[in-house]
Amino acid sequence: SFYLNLCCMFCFVSLQILLQEKWNFYNSLEMLILPAFSCLSCRFVTSQRNPAEDPLVLWLNGGPGCSSLDGFLSENGPFHVNDDGATLYENKYSWNRIANVLYLESPAGVGYSYSDSQQYGTDDDQVADDNYKALQSFFAKFPNFTQNEFFIFGESYGGFYAPMLSLRVAKGKAKINFKGFAVGNGLSSFALNDNSLIYFGYYHGLFGEVLWRDLNTNCCDKEKCNFYNSTSETCKTMVNVAFGIVYESGLNEYALYLDCEGQRAYHKGYQRAMSHLFRNYKINPRSYKVTSSISLMGVPPCINSTAQTNWLNRGDVRKALHIPDTLPAWALCSDEVGEHYSILYESMKDVYLKLLSLDLRVLVYNGDTDMACNFLGDQWFVEDLGFKATSSYQKWIHDNQIAGFYQQFGNITFLTVKGAGHMVPQWAPGPAFHMFESFITNGPY
Repeated sequence: SFYLNLCCMFCFVSLQILLQEKWNFYNSLEMLILPAFSCLSCRFVTSQRNPAEDPLVLWLNGGPGCSSLDGFLSENGPFHVNDDGATLYENKYSWNRIANVLYLESPAGVGYSYSDSQQYGTDDDQVADDNYKALQSFFAKFPNFTQNEFFIFGESYGGFYAPMLSLRVAKGKAKINFKGFAVGNGLSSFALNDNSLIYFGYYHGLFGEVLWRDLNTNCCDKEKCNFYNSTSETCKTMVNVAFGIVYESGLNEYALYLDCEGQRAYHKGYQRAMSHLFRNYKINPRSYKVTSSISLMGVPPCINSTAQTNWLNRGDVRKALHIPDTLPAWALCSDEVGEHYSILYESMKDVYLKLLSLDLRVLVYNGDTDMACNFLGDQWFVEDLGFKATSSYQKWIHDNQIAGFYQQFGNITFLTVKGAGHMVPQWAPGPAFHMFESFITNGPY
């Protein structure tokens, strides 16, 4: 009922104001603020090709509690922030080359979104409900896009956001031409993500034979290994040793083969993120320094978001985006939202099965060097859905090079992006655009 009388404010911001340059191909940057029980802010960029006919895509970053403006400004948006934090440059692999893209800051309290009540406790179901109401409001204000094919993309904890919102859209009465959803390096099952990480770490040379033997001796029987919720205290100890190597030794857990940027120090945001991800173990980030003079105190660790943070907090940018003076500074992830977030589900399997029964297209893709939400766990998740493989596990090509591997199971595809980490469009922009175009056009990879 809070959404029945929404008073929406649309601000059309000239790129000349933001960039001090002219980009003739680009139509507009729009900000949508929904001032209601759960205020949500969006950035909407129309397609550079044919906005009236090209698909509409919703993009959601994860956390829970992290801003989708990170995706906008560092992954697949039309402009990214230079290292100086003062200027922007064109992203030639922007997804709005071929699609209209809507970036939603969700839940309320993330980024520049806010609630008048300032009560930011929420959960998986409430977020899906609020996001669906936000979509209904968007389509009410832009009815010309109701005929466009619509897709939902989620990254990281978006592995929960995207399918749960997709189910609301698919089952709802709103006039939306919904065709499918995709999840990138997503959390799909807590058990499979935890279990697979141990195998990932060992086969990437992180553990050594002694620890691997101890893990197998104490956590495995003749049928399977349980690294997720074993009742053996010795097993738990060994798993904590393994997790300590992955998450506390100085490795970049979001991209194994990239350096850890900045001086990483203990902060509660990271500890809370790890408590969400590995709830049966105690991951205690330690203070240590790497070979950089940059101090990065935000979430996630090892990732430098200083440029985006500085640009979004500039006074002229806030003014151009019509950000109220009463709102605090923009941050990549919200401690308050993360602290008060309640996880309700262990797995998205049942949600996927319901959606796939509706003949929707689904893509699960992973950069294959990520350790937060590793590719093997998502591969197991897709295989565990029980659908018969309709293609072999095979390579796909971008720019005359192997870009990764994929396998199809009817309407759902599992795909890896070679050498990419957690944020695929950021670290493999060319292959990511290729993958994106193939999925939304239902073309071959």
